[in-house]
Amino acid sequence: MKKDNQSCLKEFILLGFSDFKPMKELLFCLVLIFYLMALVGNSLVLTLTIASPTLHTPMYFFLWNLSFLEIGYTSTISPKMLVNLLSENQTISFWGCGCQMCFFLLFSVTECCLLCAMAYDRYVAICKPLQYPSIMNNKKCANLAAISWTFGACVSLGQSISIFTLPFCGSNRISHFFCDLMPVLRLTSINTYKNEVANATLTVVFVLVPLLLILFTYVLIVSTILTMPVATNRHKAFSTCSSHLMVVFIFFGTIIITYIHPNSASSEDDNRLLALLYTVVTPSLNPIIYSLRNKEIKAAYKTSVARKWVFLR
Repeated sequence: MKKDNQSCLKEFILLGFSDFKPMKELLFCLVLIFYLMALVGNSLVLTLTIASPTLHTPMYFFLWNLSFLEIGYTSTISPKMLVNLLSENQTISFWGCGCQMCFFLLFSVTECCLLCAMAYDRYVAICKPLQYPSIMNNKKCANLAAISWTFGACVSLGQSISIFTLPFCGSNRISHFFCDLMPVLRLTSINTYKNEVANATLTVVFVLVPLLLILFTYVLIVSTILTMPVATNRHKAFSTCSSHLMVVFIFFGTIIITYIHPNSASSEDDNRLLALLYTVVTPSLNPIIYSLRNKEIKAAYKTSVARKWVFLR
């Protein structure tokens, strides 16, 4: 079967936005701006959470992981898309496509699990504040992050290997701007029912289940906040959760709309535009959401700037 793969197809063509030719330059500029915003913003959050002792807490440990994920997530897709937007040659090698899919699934699944772990952290902080230091200790945080990355690695390797060991002997034109699972699966030469069932099952387990757990966690959090007697405490508790909730709704919302609505002839264009949101736009918005609404990150940034200014003087 591997022999057939090598003899039939050696590369794929990413059609991407080839039907948007008049707008390619504009799209290139927009993608480049959002990609640079994602790199700079997440690198800044990454640096601050490591360098500032005041941010060495469980919440910022998970935020550090999230920023690292976002950098890898968008870097898996954006550079190749930028090259394809300016080039007539939109090919990607067979194994290059497999690697892109593998890393995309790794970062996607890990982020779903990590957002769930962050919701649990907020639940313990608000609903069990006295027990928070003992429950969310360094070992527990490291274990939650390790479990998230392990799930991501297992799903990405399993899915990528199961798909790229199938025979590809027909069309090599992928109707997308990156090697997404279903567009690639449609190009195989055999019946893919089992793969589609596996994909649907994994979507439920690693997208819908984490989202439902997060929503259930926030029901408990909100019910606890509403019982707080002091208004300032309620406001503070809500503000610590609002950034995480915004990221959850943006990330899970675009993924669910993209992957769970019925397929149609017109849905391919919609899928590509929605995919732009969660692969390029969302990673650039997350550091803005967390930094603009977070006093501790602002304070850490001002402190780091002040230190650099004193050093330069």
